[in-house]
Amino acid sequence: MAFVRSKPFNDLPGLPPGLVLETTSVLKKCIGARAALAELKGAGGLIPNQSLLIRSIGLQEARLSSEIENIVTTSDDLYQALADSIDKANPATKEVLRYQEALAMGYRTVVQKPILTTNLFCDIATIIKQHDMGIRTIPGTMIVDGNKQAIYTPPDGEILIRNKLKNLEHFIHENQGLDPLVKLAVMHYQFEAIHPFTDGNGRTGRILNILFLIQQQLLTVPVLYLSRYLIEHKNEYYAGLRDVTENSNWEQWIEFILVGIEQTAKDTREKIFEIKAAMDETQELIKEKLPKIYSKDLVETLFYHPYCKVRFLEERDIARRQTASNYLHLLEEIGILQSVRVGRENYFINRRLIGVLAR
Repeated sequence: MAFVRSKPFNDLPGLPPGLVLETTSVLKKCIGARAALAELKGAGGLIPNQSLLIRSIGLQEARLSSEIENIVTTSDDLYQALADSIDKANPATKEVLRYQEALAMGYRTVVQKPILTTNLFCDIATIIKQHDMGIRTIPGTMIVDGNKQAIYTPPDGEILIRNKLKNLEHFIHENQGLDPLVKLAVMHYQFEAIHPFTDGNGRTGRILNILFLIQQQLLTVPVLYLSRYLIEHKNEYYAGLRDVTENSNWEQWIEFILVGIEQTAKDTREKIFEIKAAMDETQELIKEKLPKIYSKDLVETLFYHPYCKVRFLEERDIARRQTASNYLHLLEEIGILQSVRVGRENYFINRRLIGVLAR
């Protein structure tokens, strides 16, 4: 049956696709993407405190991935919410932080048991949306353009959707002799085409990308995120998805994802170098100007909490309240921090780090 945009695509083909995926052109692009990933994996080890790296880069991914879905907040709002109470944040900021929470949960799960399952998909979507996101049961889901015209109608029926997800699971975990990055491109398309939830599919799918790289041991920490690349090439991204659906143009789609992986890996590697340089310079400046207050924990705290507060130094047992306050003011005097008062709260902002992450 011919594909019709306004009718449920219940005939969505299972995986693997019945044609050659690893063309000469695809394999050439795989080489570049794999090399960039390997270099990124090595760069990740430059910062011993991996939680710092995951938090700083992961928060930007959460913001950009949500922005694709028109959920827009600022880095300052995010850091302020993390420094205070998430409950006080605006709705968009809360939703972005839930994305980060879902990513962290998925990462912990895959590290303990490297299997991507339908249950994990549901758990990720549930955290993002903050209510039980089971598989779609009600028909009528349709993806439309700005003129409310149908672009794509995903499969209908819970049993059918679950069967397609089970096929996707088998494809992810079985050895078809495909390069893992080719599998990632195919997996990403198929999850988006199945569209198993009423909402949160795009963000869930982007989290699955990074979890797959962890599962395949291509990365050890979740620091490669495609959201900025997808925002910069948004039209090409959605056109590529449609071209696979309507014309089985897998080659162009896979190449698009591979180029994105290579470019993003290179950009992220450079960002890690910049974070490391900022940490080293901060460390040396404190040693030179304020040797009596220097500690490794202090430097890490300033980079884990871009919006730092007295409480964070107390929690790390760096200093008690009054002494911690003195430390932060001294760090401001030598140009490492900038104090900003918002309402009753006083923040000491690591502008150098925020500048690095914003680029």
